[in-house]
Amino acid sequence: MQLSIIGYDPVGAWHKTAKTVEELLDYRNSAGITWINTEGLNDRESILKLAEAYGIHPLTIEDIMDTGQRPKAEEFDDYIFITFKAVSRQRLTAGEADVFEQISLILMTDTVLTFQEIPGDSFDGIRKRILNNAGRIRRMGAGYLSYVIMDAIVDDYFLVLDSLGTGIEDFEDIAMEEKIKEESFIQDLRRMKQGVLKIRRIVWPVREGLSLLIHMDSKLLPDDMDPFLKDIYDAVMQAAETIENFREHIAGIMEIRFSMNSYRMNSVIKVLTIISTIFIPLTFIVGVYGMNFRYMPELEYRYAYPITWAAMALIVMGMLIFFKRRHWL
Repeated sequence: MQLSIIGYDPVGAWHKTAKTVEELLDYRNSAGITWINTEGLNDRESILKLAEAYGIHPLTIEDIMDTGQRPKAEEFDDYIFITFKAVSRQRLTAGEADVFEQISLILMTDTVLTFQEIPGDSFDGIRKRILNNAGRIRRMGAGYLSYVIMDAIVDDYFLVLDSLGTGIEDFEDIAMEEKIKEESFIQDLRRMKQGVLKIRRIVWPVREGLSLLIHMDSKLLPDDMDPFLKDIYDAVMQAAETIENFREHIAGIMEIRFSMNSYRMNSVIKVLTIISTIFIPLTFIVGVYGMNFRYMPELEYRYAYPITWAAMALIVMGMLIFFKRRHWL
């Protein structure tokens, strides 16, 4: 587990890393805003020590440790607890199937605690902005820092959505091709659909949690934070609409593929039907002259055999012309 702490005020900022919780706690009474970040949830004892030092409720600790937790926002007496599913850039770069990690955030009066499921610096850009005094972070309170963190998490959703969008467009092109491995195509498309459904299950609860934050009457989130929270809410709604469009797009691709298969099957059936129809009168003629009656006058006729072939050829030609004029060919 990796621990870091950053402190700032309008005048200056500093950043420290630590190996133990005790090292971090030496800085907790620093002036200004304090942000403590924990990378990795494998050291339960250290997390319990940190939580105890800041008076975190045991139920909140359980939610932090439960990586299968549904995204939500809860208000307690001294803090607001928020848990998100965030995009793990490490997993995304490695091309893993599950690219999400859980990030929990605790907002206090002058302190923000964040807990990342996977070790890896997901918030390096925010730290640089604080240390370089870029933007308004150092002039704002802990609530604004929480907003910046949540905004970064939501912005990363679009990295996954862009990747899914590109993949869906590729599937649409493949769906129009005739010679593809049908079973493999359907399986890959279903996996794509499962990926879309998974991110949908992540994004929609975030929308609900943000709605709770916007309407939450808490001193930790003053009224001047509403525009920022609504900005994140709008981004989440945009992501949700994109996901719904992806679902419809995938359903459309499946319909296109099934329609193409039906069209090809109908084309094959049409050809076979025409061939069968052509051979019906020919089979009749051959059947008649294949009967073993002694007194069949045509059998004695010298030119009966070539005449029969000529008649059958004329029947075939006549039927083909008829089918052509009816636009069946």
